[in-house]
Amino acid sequence: MAYSAEVVRRARQRLAMAKEDRESENRDHLARAYAQVPRIREIDMELRRTMAQAARAAFDQGSDGRDMLAQVRDRNLSLQRERAQLAAEYFEEGFLDETPICEKCGGSGYIGSSMCECLEELCRQEQKKEVSILSGSRDTFSQFRLDYYSDVPDPKLGASPRAIMERNFQTARRYGLTFHQNSGNLLFVGNTGLGKTFLSACIARAVTDRGFSVAYESAGHLFSKLEQARFNSNEETRAEAAKLTACDLLILDDLGTEMPGQFVTASLYSLLNDRILAGKPMVVSTNLNIDELSRRYSPQIASRLHGSFTRLTFVGEDIRVMKNRGANV
Repeated sequence: MAYSAEVVRRARQRLAMAKEDRESENRDHLARAYAQVPRIREIDMELRRTMAQAARAAFDQGSDGRDMLAQVRDRNLSLQRERAQLAAEYFEEGFLDETPICEKCGGSGYIGSSMCECLEELCRQEQKKEVSILSGSRDTFSQFRLDYYSDVPDPKLGASPRAIMERNFQTARRYGLTFHQNSGNLLFVGNTGLGKTFLSACIARAVTDRGFSVAYESAGHLFSKLEQARFNSNEETRAEAAKLTACDLLILDDLGTEMPGQFVTASLYSLLNDRILAGKPMVVSTNLNIDELSRRYSPQIASRLHGSFTRLTFVGEDIRVMKNRGANV
């Protein structure tokens, strides 16, 4: 998964701290054991001596060396048994095990050149934090309420708003819970207050839970990052911009609310084109229809949003207004 450098940095920092905490705990346990049962210290010192004797014996290829190695091995096993008996007698199970924070990688985070499961999990957790901060919510699909949408059929729509929104909800939920790198793109279109941002945040959390990297950005924030990378270029701004094309899923919320201009149009076209060509999924939400998108940006951008995205049209009444109306009753 294409986690950002910042997410990996924070995850590695957490793993290093956890490794140090575990090693400190192991050292504390050993010191307490030495103080309470001095014989354990004596055994450990003798075990180190027998290891040195075994190393010397291994270099001696004669029969004397083989006999010595066998004697050292027997003595070593006897000491280990005595140590285990003392540990079991005086301390709770596992007190002197000195197990590393991760038995697979030893706490390094990597097995060869591959990321270990322990670091992968911490990356996933850091990615979830980042998504929650950027989306400003902890919304989940289970919190989506269809009762905000009328169940009265609308002749203009050919169905009730609730029926349409239930289909939208099921599509978004399926997209998030079964996301993979060939999931394609979604375009949420509709007026404000109909649940576009809510379902976008739900998708972000669900996809992150599946271990994929997600960049969740409002339109204004996204174009500000691209502008910084273009006109105030440094390592940090370039890394932020690169994440927008490298992440597994890009969620662009509220397209059309940013300040318009040539830079925005050119940057949006480039971003859409790059991710479409690379086969990297996107979810875009906007209050604008295709004609409005064409006028605001360009026909080319509107064509990509129309032809390369599955469009979900959000209908109904503004839920924020309904909530405020209910609160004031």
